[in-house]
Amino acid sequence: MKKVLVIEDNRDNMRLISYALERSGYAVIGAETGEKGVELAIGERPFFIIMDINLPGIDGLEAIRRIRASEADGDIPIIAITSYAMFGDRDMVLDAGCTAYLEKPIDPLTIVEKIHAAIGMKGE
Repeated sequence: MKKVLVIEDNRDNMRLISYALERSGYAVIGAETGEKGVELAIGERPFFIIMDINLPGIDGLEAIRRIRASEADGDIPIIAITSYAMFGDRDMVLDAGCTAYLEKPIDPLTIVEKIHAAIGMKGE
């Protein structure tokens, strides 16, 4: 079973995303802060990371930069799922090192399909 890391401070969103991923056969590791997310990314080496941007402590952008600069394997796909939807936010998130950007609110029925498409997994 592939491990994935979800870094999300909103408990309802964490439950929703985790549920959808677990139903698709993933083992979910969760973090509610950017600092804990960086620590888990380095220690656990997940298959991919779901990253909220608006987090307590260091924000998701800084967490992404720290993960990319760490020994956690800079190739881990990081998918931002965020309510940041202003002009230029997508580019800002991608420039920080995200693989893909998805906007909230999420649909639990299609979120895993969208994640797979974002990281180039077909039909899984």
